[in-house]
Amino acid sequence: MKGFTREETRFSLCGLNCALCSMRLGGYCPGCGGGAGNQSCTIAKCSLEHENIQFCWACSEYPCPRYESFDEGDSFVPHRNRQQDIALAREIGLEAYLAQLEKKQAILEKLLAHYNDGRRKTLFNTAVYLLSLEDLRSVMASLESCPELCGQSIKERALTAVGLLQEAADRRGISLKLNKKPKKG
Repeated sequence: MKGFTREETRFSLCGLNCALCSMRLGGYCPGCGGGAGNQSCTIAKCSLEHENIQFCWACSEYPCPRYESFDEGDSFVPHRNRQQDIALAREIGLEAYLAQLEKKQAILEKLLAHYNDGRRKTLFNTAVYLLSLEDLRSVMASLESCPELCGQSIKERALTAVGLLQEAADRRGISLKLNKKPKKG
């Protein structure tokens, strides 16, 4: 969006984890305020109208009507943890939160490099986005402690990784399926 820039592009204005977004990782989006991206973002327009705040939670009007129904649907980015992520970033501090994001991003990159059979990118992205860093570390430790995986096909490795991620999600009551946005009209 013209005139909308931010110094921090790994965590969006509205609280989404751009560092874990498949569009950013694929090079299709530079992250919130990092350059050409979502040209119609009403929240970015609002930021410009409110002295170019870096995060919505810094605004005295937050949460405002722009957030009504905002988290009900997912597109390629899970919205379900957005409010929790904002709370965590505020609690532990932005730098500590971003350090956690970097660790999750490294796990996602490993999953995509070693366990993606060409059909798992969305599931891996969603799992890393929604699961805790501790759960992800546990899944990766399990994968790395299975020497027999090295001799298996990529499809078999992918199925093993998916199974472990799904087990971790099930233990926490987390669905790894993206929500469909409700149709208007």
